[in-house]
Amino acid sequence: MDKLDAMRLFARLAELGNFSRAAAEFGISQSAVSKQLARAEGSLGAQLLRRSTRGLSLTEAGQEYYDAIKRLLDGIDDAETRIGDGQRAPSGLLRIALSASFGRLYVLPHLAEFFSLYPDVQIDVEISDRRSNLVADGIDLAVRIGPLPDSSMVARRIGRSECVTVGSPSYFALHGVPTHPNDVTRMPSAVLAREGTLKTWQFLDDGQALSVAPLARVRFNDAELVLASALQGVAMAHAPRWLFAEALATGSLIQVLPDYAPAPVPISVITPAGRRPPRKASVFAEFLASKFTDIPHVTLSGIGEILAR
Repeated sequence: MDKLDAMRLFARLAELGNFSRAAAEFGISQSAVSKQLARAEGSLGAQLLRRSTRGLSLTEAGQEYYDAIKRLLDGIDDAETRIGDGQRAPSGLLRIALSASFGRLYVLPHLAEFFSLYPDVQIDVEISDRRSNLVADGIDLAVRIGPLPDSSMVARRIGRSECVTVGSPSYFALHGVPTHPNDVTRMPSAVLAREGTLKTWQFLDDGQALSVAPLARVRFNDAELVLASALQGVAMAHAPRWLFAEALATGSLIQVLPDYAPAPVPISVITPAGRRPPRKASVFAEFLASKFTDIPHVTLSGIGEILAR
């Protein structure tokens, strides 16, 4: 292993905090990773990583070394990307992370067209509602819905998501139509639960945020099951408009409380900060942005806005 590869290995080991994951990523044994670390520490005359029951963490010297080699590696990667962009079509493995329902409904249906445009790109899709650590998980690009608290990411806003309250005609015939958000505390509802915690429903009442705990008849950790229960007339639901778009268009579901709907939240493509994203990630982001301009319930005025996070 040459010095540049050894630097890349150390950087990923520091980011992953795990010998076995670093070894698997580089296709070498754990003992080979340990030897490379020992060689680096011997050359520098300093301990770079400390081991504990919680994993690996950088020492002060290790942090200084990591920061230095990351600047070097990012500079090399940036130069290679800029030069390569003009010389070849996008290719290679693109790792993306998507939320479950949005990915299935609005991203995966467009993959056939994407592959027809970029046949040399392969995509590894992680479908999950958890927010991946892009650097640690080796993710090139993620699509996220909602505010972005992580300032270490670069976000490009490609759409917006509006939240609506809906129910079937038969449900409202039986239970009545709510006239104020507080009414939902007495009306059977389908509620999303994340890790055992029920999500409250967010509204705006006279411009002020209002959080309401609905009467949970059924609880799901999957948004498409919330949709299914609303269609069956089992419960009222409160979720993004894009989830209910088809049912609202056909009249299978009816929107209520429109005057109390919360403010829309962004749909964003995010990439790790500190270096240019690979061209395969850039063209995928452009492709999604172009698709979303044709979808009324997610399109964004001024699409493609770059957000500094």
